[in-house]
Amino acid sequence: MANTNQFSLSDPKQTQATLAGALANKIKYLQTLEEAIANKDDRLVYQLIDGGRYAKEITRARHIGGDENEQLIYDVHPEISDFLSHKLIAYLREIYPFFYFEETAVGQFQIYFGNWWGRRVFGKLDVLNVKFIFDEGEYGKLARAFALEAENKRLNSDKIKQISEESDRLQALIDDQDKRDVKKEELREEMKRTNQERSGFWKAAEQKEAKQRLVEELTELAELDEKANRAYKQIRENEEKVLALSKEDTLIGYEKQSIVAKFGSFEMFEDKVASLYRDYIADLIATKGVRADD
Repeated sequence: MANTNQFSLSDPKQTQATLAGALANKIKYLQTLEEAIANKDDRLVYQLIDGGRYAKEITRARHIGGDENEQLIYDVHPEISDFLSHKLIAYLREIYPFFYFEETAVGQFQIYFGNWWGRRVFGKLDVLNVKFIFDEGEYGKLARAFALEAENKRLNSDKIKQISEESDRLQALIDDQDKRDVKKEELREEMKRTNQERSGFWKAAEQKEAKQRLVEELTELAELDEKANRAYKQIRENEEKVLALSKEDTLIGYEKQSIVAKFGSFEMFEDKVASLYRDYIADLIATKGVRADD
């Protein structure tokens, strides 16, 4: 009787050959990466960890396969980042002398803008991708400060003006205390006279309206007194706000000066940042990957 339970099975020899080839390819990839690290060939390491980007931006060629091998080293990315950071940061210190770097964990780096008091944390350095990851808030302030130059303003000019005007109004409220006291005394005397007046039926409504008006005026003056009492605290708080904003403007001023001194303009700085990967790999090629500390 014919066997009806038949399935098409792959050729064991072909399967073995395919598997052996795939494993050999992975082993060769890891060996090549190991040799590149041993030889301190950072350029080759970058090519091996992201062949697609390297082909697109450096060789301008079509990238063929190999991406699956890059997944083999995901678990050691921090260590590879730490290895590549030494030469990269030495390069960045020359191109961006106002940036300072702190390693917060293995292969992870924080960027500071400047070495002056109160300097800002400006973002992070992505070593594996040769990329600055700027803090959106801090970078936005810097970009805005450059844009405001056309108006002859600093970043916080409008805020400081607004707060200062509020403090002036509060101070005027405090200064008018004596005038309000005199006015309150006049209103109380008028209230006293009104209460003492005897009026007929036809004057009662008019007298009531007069009393209501006096009460409303006294209430308004009392509310102004209360605002004046709170004004001292608010003025002190405003002074602290203005001081903080002025300090920020000063720090951003230092940052602007640093960028202009090195790049000429903020636009040139942005262009340089955008081409960082290509520029750095080109530098590695030109110097053949020789480390400053070799």
